[in-house]
Amino acid sequence: MPVSRAALGFLGLFFTAGALLLMWLTFLGGVRNTNPLNQIYFLQVDTSNIPGAPALSRWTWWNLCAVENGDSQCGSSHPDYPFDPPSHRNFNTEENIPRAFIGTSHYFLTSRFSWPFMIIALFFGVISFFTGMLAMCTRIGSYLSALMAWLALVFQIITTCLITAVYVQGRDHFNANNQRARLGVKAFAFMWTAVACWMLACLMYCMGGSVGRKDRGYSGRKQRRRGFFSSTRQPSVERNKEVAP
Repeated sequence: MPVSRAALGFLGLFFTAGALLLMWLTFLGGVRNTNPLNQIYFLQVDTSNIPGAPALSRWTWWNLCAVENGDSQCGSSHPDYPFDPPSHRNFNTEENIPRAFIGTSHYFLTSRFSWPFMIIALFFGVISFFTGMLAMCTRIGSYLSALMAWLALVFQIITTCLITAVYVQGRDHFNANNQRARLGVKAFAFMWTAVACWMLACLMYCMGGSVGRKDRGYSGRKQRRRGFFSSTRQPSVERNKEVAP
């Protein structure tokens, strides 16, 4: 049984909403000290041997948070907060900081560049959500939603790859320095699941736009041919009737 455009548009809208929810949860992680935002972070490190640092530290897009009773306790928020342990933005010391972080701007730049790409992905994602309502009833709405979802997917992939690369490298450097570190499971699970949701949304919107196209085109040509022959045959039939005795 063929699937209708409305059903495919609804599925596309469902995956779009799911992707946006996961992206917003990750994006806002650490903004407030309330559940679930205080459970979403990119990296947790044992920084008890770093002067002036809390016993456990967590990095988010907004700040560097201490950990108390398993929850993040974050101070004031700073948009596009960098991952740069020795700098004044983080710990402001090189003591007990892994050597790989010292004298390089790689981690600072990579972590900060992920922020604007995330903003762009959210921008196109929100547009895709609103046009997705039209995708349930119009072909142009389906294709427009597919385009916006595809752009959101591209920038979401870039963002997710950047933060995955920089924080995996950071985790490995801290572990090699005998400072126990682990990735934030929720943040990375949300980001990669959002990538999968955008892929499915693009597929649903494109399928919705192509529903019924071939059937209507063929039936239209068939109808025009039938109209042509009926119009040319009718006079000859009448003439035959007049000639007949």
